[in-house]
Amino acid sequence: MTKPLPVRFLDRATPPHIATLILLAGISALAMNIFLPSLPGMAAEFGAEYRVLQLSVALYLAVNAALQIVMGPISDRLGRRPVILGGLVIFLLATLGCILSTNTLMFLSFRMLQATVVVAMVLSRAVVRDMVPEAQAASMIGYVTMGMAVVPMIGPAIGGVLDQAFGWRSTFWALFVLGALVLWLTWRDLGETAPRTGQTLRQQITDYPELLTSPRFWGYALASALSSGAFFAYLGGAPFVGDRVFGLDPAVLGLYFGAPAIGYMLGNFVSGRFSTRIGVNRMVLWGTLINAGGIGANLALFYAGYGTPLTFFGLMTLMGLGNGMVIPNATAGALSVRPHLAGTASGLSGALMIGGGAALSAMAGAWLTPGSGAYPLLWIMLTTAIAAVIAILLVIRRERRLPML
Repeated sequence: MTKPLPVRFLDRATPPHIATLILLAGISALAMNIFLPSLPGMAAEFGAEYRVLQLSVALYLAVNAALQIVMGPISDRLGRRPVILGGLVIFLLATLGCILSTNTLMFLSFRMLQATVVVAMVLSRAVVRDMVPEAQAASMIGYVTMGMAVVPMIGPAIGGVLDQAFGWRSTFWALFVLGALVLWLTWRDLGETAPRTGQTLRQQITDYPELLTSPRFWGYALASALSSGAFFAYLGGAPFVGDRVFGLDPAVLGLYFGAPAIGYMLGNFVSGRFSTRIGVNRMVLWGTLINAGGIGANLALFYAGYGTPLTFFGLMTLMGLGNGMVIPNATAGALSVRPHLAGTASGLSGALMIGGGAALSAMAGAWLTPGSGAYPLLWIMLTTAIAAVIAILLVIRRERRLPML
């Protein structure tokens, strides 16, 4: 592709406006955590233990990861538009099911169905790669994922206010209304962008080894998954560190906890402004180095006896900054290895990120003990961050030797 395709807002005969793609990614992120403040009240109403209701997060992530693997290939065959619209419709029906749930099993079942909204996040990235060349795709993906950083910051706060005022079902009504608006906007604005191959799904499956045997794809995908893995480990361990190591009250912990999101938004902005000029590989490399450097400095301060809440959480902004540079650029690189399999690449790389992140989050929670301090968490984060640097260096090395492989 030599130049971007023309875009006319609310004209489904043309590719979508970037605002539509940002909202698609945003509704997917919002569905993940807006209801979390309501879990204690839901457990009380359903007469269940809190840990059982917490499965609504783990099961959602599991289905989310599985769907990312299959939705990408399906969209490469059927097109982005019908798969996104279908996923949004199922999401709305599942959200109504959550609202009408009267017991834990019913709620968890519909909650798993809600995970179909992940198509909005996965395929919004594939749509970008359909529309523009690799370097420009990294810039656009940076802006799209910026919305995914903002929404998790404000989602639980909105959910908490709604729950306090109207009860837990109001958070799902809010999801339903917002989801319906995004569905309408997508119907009006999202023109088909996937190239037509004329292949059957079976014929297309025979092409998948092109992607799965590509070292460059795996290098980009692993750089993204490992770099973001440090963030997922932080999600699993930072609340423990804030509470048990530093003794922070919930309000202060909540304030500090959002520090990586500030860095992530800045990193997305940097990607949006400079990826086209600097290039995908250098942006990913610099991002992984910033990520590892911030975590390494954090660990060094603890060993020197200078670890404080301000240094621990403050340096996490560098982790966010690095991820904001790595994820959009590594994603664009992975989608560009085999452009005709962009949906498959987006789904598989996303599944690696979510699945690996869930494992690292659980590992961080398991390794932290009252006497361990923050050291296990920081070592997990640093190890994955260094592995991300190695992954992108291998991509750069291979690209220099065999540019087309």
